[in-house]
Amino acid sequence: MDARDLLRSVRMAGSASGLRAARAAWRTRRLDARDLPRRGPERARVPGAAVDAQPLPGGGLVQFGRSRLLVRVAVGGAVFCGWDGAEPEPSYALAPAGAPHGGTGGGVPPADTRALLEPDKDGWRVVSERVTVLVSRHGAVEIRTPGGLLLRRELPPRWWDATGPDGAGPRWVQRSQTPADARVYGLGGRAAGPRLAAGTYRLWNTDPGGAFTPGDDPLYITMPVQLVVADAGCHLVFHDNTWDGQVTLRDGEEGEGSGHDQPGGCEVRMDGGPLRYWVIAGTPARVLSAWTALTGRPALPPRWALGYHHSRWGFGGDREVRRVVAGYRSHGLPLSVVHLDIDHYDGHRVFTVDRAAYPDLPGLARELEDQGVRLVSIVDPAVKAEPGLAEYDSGLAAGAFVRDARGREVEGVVWPGNAVFPDFTDPKVRRWWGGLYAERLAQGFSGVWHDMNEPVSFAPFGDPSLPRSARHHLEGRGGDHREAHNVFALSMARAGYEGLRELRPEERPFLFSRSGWAGMQRYGGTWSGDVATGWEGLRASLALVLGMGLCGVPYSGPDIGGFTGTPSPELYLRWFQLGAYLPLFRTHSAIDAGKREPWEFGPQVLEHARTALAGRTRLMPYLETLAHVARGTGAPYVRPLWWSAPGDRALRECGDAFLLGDALLVAPVMEPGSVERAVRLPRGLWYDTATGAAHRGPGQVLLDAPLGRIPVLARAGAVLPVAAEDGTTELEVWAPRTGRTGSGVVFTGDPVGWAPPRMERFVSRWVDGEVVVEADGGGEPRYRVRVRGADG
Repeated sequence: MDARDLLRSVRMAGSASGLRAARAAWRTRRLDARDLPRRGPERARVPGAAVDAQPLPGGGLVQFGRSRLLVRVAVGGAVFCGWDGAEPEPSYALAPAGAPHGGTGGGVPPADTRALLEPDKDGWRVVSERVTVLVSRHGAVEIRTPGGLLLRRELPPRWWDATGPDGAGPRWVQRSQTPADARVYGLGGRAAGPRLAAGTYRLWNTDPGGAFTPGDDPLYITMPVQLVVADAGCHLVFHDNTWDGQVTLRDGEEGEGSGHDQPGGCEVRMDGGPLRYWVIAGTPARVLSAWTALTGRPALPPRWALGYHHSRWGFGGDREVRRVVAGYRSHGLPLSVVHLDIDHYDGHRVFTVDRAAYPDLPGLARELEDQGVRLVSIVDPAVKAEPGLAEYDSGLAAGAFVRDARGREVEGVVWPGNAVFPDFTDPKVRRWWGGLYAERLAQGFSGVWHDMNEPVSFAPFGDPSLPRSARHHLEGRGGDHREAHNVFALSMARAGYEGLRELRPEERPFLFSRSGWAGMQRYGGTWSGDVATGWEGLRASLALVLGMGLCGVPYSGPDIGGFTGTPSPELYLRWFQLGAYLPLFRTHSAIDAGKREPWEFGPQVLEHARTALAGRTRLMPYLETLAHVARGTGAPYVRPLWWSAPGDRALRECGDAFLLGDALLVAPVMEPGSVERAVRLPRGLWYDTATGAAHRGPGQVLLDAPLGRIPVLARAGAVLPVAAEDGTTELEVWAPRTGRTGSGVVFTGDPVGWAPPRMERFVSRWVDGEVVVEADGGGEPRYRVRVRGADG
């Protein structure tokens, strides 16, 4: 029992729920002892020497003495490598083929038939337009740029084959080398990011059991996805394996003078499952575009979801909801969404309503919608094991719940007490679950947030999840929780998204999830989870948003103010100011953590929060444009400073500022008492949006950051859509440098439906000493134009 187990035991001791959780934890231990195959003696294996090679479309098959390797370059340049007969499918990460409504992907991309396996001096090579793949005679694989620069070298893997049946397949390890200057990002939601330091990161979606800080790992979303940035170029590597595992990173060292470089290193260890991976090389924008083409383009949120959200665990009833909404209105603060947490359920039972607290929830929803405010509901996966409860009875009849090896429903303990868990890896269960969202829509909810879906079963010791021996359908292949755990939330998101789409086909579903896996962006977004209240939690919030964006999930945000504690007025305000520039802008708190309404923190905070909210409202057309850009290209709204300059080594180390699209640079204040911010600028001319002062990059500048605002800079030449005072859209144009031009794009379209958007491009240039803006191709813009800045 580790320290976290001990803490959980102390918290649960003496309570009825704690006793139930302890019994469930012992039950899990007994089931796994009985039903998990025991690993006997193992035999180590390496590929051995190559004995044959067979060219195939896009690459070929290399046969080694004790394994075989499939190499295939797809149209678009993504490289697939599969050992021991592993193919790209079946895969939970790849987007299902034939998805409607503009497509969230389309299965495995076709092979690039121009790329063929051909002999090389030490083995074989596959030459394509964007990468060259070299395969050695002993199983090493190199990915190089067309100019020959090394991006990644995969050393020959090693397997440990069980001599007896264990149902897992061999354990394996894959060691890799990267350039000495390489920096690694990604691996899902990592609080210590965005740049991942040397160390070991587990691949097992985990509820940390309380508020987390940057030192806690793993968290709710783990993905075997790494984005590697080096002078030689950028590449993404994705090990398509859902099993428990770990990634160990090692920083490289550059030799001084004539000394040799010590390459960076990566070691991926998995407890079972296939050894297969994808590599995508190119600029950051090209990599994310190819990655989301492979795993699914991000879902497009409805316009209202880009506004400000207010949430709290513990509203207590409709009277408090009305009071809060009226407070926003009376203080002149815009509000788009209110979220209801588990306390609005009847006894924490999912798909129910506490009628005493909310006697007319549909009426409340209509009343709020008349004021421009939507309702969003929490949805947990656990169903109370209670005969007579409609969801439990219908799930039993449908055979929907996860079972043990002897066919009995697996019970855990969550908020409603003893509970069972749907097997979302079964298509018929996903259809059954998706149909249950009709009840949420009937109650007036406009969207959902999925919680507790790692999945969680309370436990005072051991892993707070389902038994590893629990059986899952796995799309008909069959298997256990060791393989299904990490895709439980992804499959739940698919069930919810497809159910909402079928129940309300004229509207885009709004869904975000605490847990997930590679490809989750095609169903919605995520949020930080239970981030600790404190300055460390504030820093972790930005790290999580940046890291998730680089894994292909662009819509996310934190619990503003932190989940568990009561923030100081200064901390709350600085968090609020950061949130105003993130895709999901939401305050949220635990039931005992106090209120999060801006007026609760005093008149000064209220006034500065009003300014931040006005800025958010003004940027809504730009955020809507970024949402469409993300949908079409995979580019995140929130981007690291090195996004357009990955060769700038200083920018690779910057995790305390970010780009919002390609027009704005945002530098939040993350230290108490700070009224100045040192900001490192990418190359170019940048205008301080508050003062109009011009600053040249690359380099570092010191900017004022009074309590009322955080530094925001605009790129010279930027053309971005903003909301004018009358609510219409106008173009805010930041003057390009003399002799240069600028540009921008505007997307407009259906705020909630599926109609294709309208895209317009604009170009700015100097003409006779004035900045002139034209529609791309000529002609006057149909928007008012406001020029700001002056040539620096």
